[in-house]
Amino acid sequence: MNKIYLFLTLFITATLATSATAKNIAESAETVTPLLVGQNVPEVKATDINGKSVLLSEVINNKPTILFFYRGGWCPFCNVQMGQLQAIEKDLTELGFQLIGISTDSAADLQKSLKDKKLTYTLLSDYHSNVSSEFGLAFFASQKVTDRYLAKMDLQNPLQKNAAGEQRLVLPAPAVYVLDSDGLVHFQYVNPNYKVRLAPELLLHAAKLVVE
Repeated sequence: MNKIYLFLTLFITATLATSATAKNIAESAETVTPLLVGQNVPEVKATDINGKSVLLSEVINNKPTILFFYRGGWCPFCNVQMGQLQAIEKDLTELGFQLIGISTDSAADLQKSLKDKKLTYTLLSDYHSNVSSEFGLAFFASQKVTDRYLAKMDLQNPLQKNAAGEQRLVLPAPAVYVLDSDGLVHFQYVNPNYKVRLAPELLLHAAKLVVE
């Protein structure tokens, strides 16, 4: 366990300054309050690729899990990360882990990602940002980003009102969690800069530390 906490020093820690139990949507990516190491995965519902509402705990199903949050299949940085995770999925499986991705994509868009990217791991839809909110990862995009993404990416995601009553797009800060079979967080990486993702080699190392 000491090795795991030592490894945590590699993280971006600026986003972890306030309470991790806050359920509200943050006003910016820099002010999210993520679920921390030592906490358990919250009981929350997502949507599977068939459009069925499912409890996240039932999908995890008491199995060691790599859970990652990404913005959507429209995001080029997310697509690179999804491909990198596909490349190490076999290694993660051999360590006893399952891989689950969660994004604001609709169920139909998830099916498209699975087909186009030839993914073999599980994807879940968090279309209304309920899961990312429970994990303390959800934030309101700026008006400029909201307008640009809705137009350029042709996103259909529902807008939500921020503290000022403005309708904004809600996104998750990209994150990776390593969970044991009890849903306890042993490792997490959260970065408000969506262009910077956890290297797959570091994720594998963190996973190995959990099972040693």
